[in-house]
Amino acid sequence: MNILREKIFDSYNTNSLAWKMRQKRFLFFKEWLKQFPRPLKILDAGGTLSFWKSMGFVDTEGLEIVLLNLQAAPTHHPAFTSVAGDVTDLSQFEDEAFDIVFSNSVIEHVGDDAQQLKMAREIRRVAKAYFVQTPNLYFPLESHSCYLFYQFMPKTLQVFLLYYFDLTGGGIGRTVETWKQRLTFQPVKRLPCESWETCLKRVDSLRLLDERKVRRFFPDAQLYKERCLGMNKSFVAYTMPDDRRPEIREANTKGSAQPQERAPVAALV
Repeated sequence: MNILREKIFDSYNTNSLAWKMRQKRFLFFKEWLKQFPRPLKILDAGGTLSFWKSMGFVDTEGLEIVLLNLQAAPTHHPAFTSVAGDVTDLSQFEDEAFDIVFSNSVIEHVGDDAQQLKMAREIRRVAKAYFVQTPNLYFPLESHSCYLFYQFMPKTLQVFLLYYFDLTGGGIGRTVETWKQRLTFQPVKRLPCESWETCLKRVDSLRLLDERKVRRFFPDAQLYKERCLGMNKSFVAYTMPDDRRPEIREANTKGSAQPQERAPVAALV
């Protein structure tokens, strides 16, 4: 099982399918980014320095990147700043405070539809342009749990699988260890993070989006569909440099404008 996860799901393993797909997505991001003049101030909503390091983007010139999370963390890099904040309430930042807002697999973790819509509206308010990625609800293999059709299972079954058969991270090894203890009638030793309550919180924190919802939350965006095995694995909602024009920005922020007809970035990749 560890080999399966390393070859498919581990996004930090350079030989895994997940890493290769993330690289392809980031290549798309790099091509999109070329259309913006430097210097650029970027807000990464819910991101980490390790993500940018894994993408080989740490020493790119002309970029100032602000990492926003519930808690600030040391970055030890001049181009990166870490700040504490809530992605659903960016009131600490003024309108169009950032040239670009970037977010990778975060919006599905902020709560229900209302919270997700708040995050989307705040991104559109503080960004002159944005690049927001999220997994597809209808892709069969749910990437957070590594189970087929996990997102459609009853909540009790989801918690049960996480608690007894966690396939994510170090959980595979822990699952084998705890089942060895059960089968040999030994007391099961669990880590604090492996409680039933923690698993329940993990389940409650995940609300995947479908294409319809992504388009509703980001009506002014184009949609890039990341495909795997002929199916849409995830979506990227992004806007183009032309969206900086005041008349388009004003209309789109109010949600009254139709998406503008523009050449897709995919043509550049």
